[in-house]
Amino acid sequence: MAMDGDILFSIITPSTGNRPNALKNAVSSVERAARFAGLKSNQLEILIGFDGVRGSAPACDYPVRTFSLPPDRTRGHGVRNTLLKLSSGEKLIFLDDDNVLKPCALSRYMLHREAEMVIGRIDAQLALGQPWLPVFDDGPLVRPGNLDLLCLCLSRRLVVDRCGGWRFRGEFDSSQRNIVDWHKRARSVTVIEEVVGIYDAGRSLDRAALSLRQEALLDSLVNERDTPLMRPEPRRSRHLALA
Repeated sequence: MAMDGDILFSIITPSTGNRPNALKNAVSSVERAARFAGLKSNQLEILIGFDGVRGSAPACDYPVRTFSLPPDRTRGHGVRNTLLKLSSGEKLIFLDDDNVLKPCALSRYMLHREAEMVIGRIDAQLALGQPWLPVFDDGPLVRPGNLDLLCLCLSRRLVVDRCGGWRFRGEFDSSQRNIVDWHKRARSVTVIEEVVGIYDAGRSLDRAALSLRQEALLDSLVNERDTPLMRPEPRRSRHLALA
């Protein structure tokens, strides 16, 4: 349990500023998880970095710090790096503004406070062709497409002090490369099977503000729906001849 007065969790949230409903949903999920874990208001902070716009913080009983940052040309990676430098928590959680934490997430992470990297499961059925990430199979756990930032609870000593914050900002696969780097350099890794988050939970809350990935996903679903169905040929009876 965190000591009274210590910041245990820093929630890192980059935002484009045009998904206010989804952002409110994400912040509310953190508040629920913090209450479920029994955290006091000074044991958690939510850091929101608005990418090139001025935004406002959703109402929350836990501290929310907002920053209107210069436009980022690396899909929010620079925003994450800035927020990491401004964070004070012992543990770091990356929560995009269209994702949510499950109510049990923080309490589960607190059971493994000694681990520098905790990997949990997330509900991915709204965005991917599979129900969960990561997939537990015979392949390596840390591999492209098998882990998302939402799966992780990380020590600040690992991410900021030893790894220097958010690296590989100019690479399209920056998130995956950082995850691999943290995994290699973590002194302790714990894997839990509890579901700690929901990916794309806020996708439909701000219809005019879908990400490029979400637009591509919905376009593919529409294309599948518009594909003509093959009608089965009528079955002929063995005993009746057609005229």
